[in-house]
Amino acid sequence: MTSASAAEREQGSAFLPRFDGQGLLTAIAVDSASRDILMVAFMDAEALAKTRETGLAHFHSRSRGRLWLKGETSGHFLRVQEIRVDCDQDALVMLVHPEGPACHTGATSCFYRRLEGDGLAPIEG
Repeated sequence: MTSASAAEREQGSAFLPRFDGQGLLTAIAVDSASRDILMVAFMDAEALAKTRETGLAHFHSRSRGRLWLKGETSGHFLRVQEIRVDCDQDALVMLVHPEGPACHTGATSCFYRRLEGDGLAPIEG
């Protein structure tokens, strides 16, 4: 990939993703209907390309070191409706239609607890 200037990334209309030193972008999945944040994961160039090609959210699994299709084992796919790109093109927000819980724990969202003092409390509803 050729190096793009900050002005090109921030003001231009070209998609010029800026991957970090490990070749990753931050990707945030948001429910397109409720606008709830479902999960945060990482994409490498391959995951981004597969997501764009198929309309299903793919990520780079850092723990497995490979491409990961969200829902490949659970059937809880994330159907991508829109991809939004931040100002310097190093993070994405994907508006998705979830086909089941987004979290591996079975919770609708990976963000099912809030910090209260030094402990965690469940978020109701």
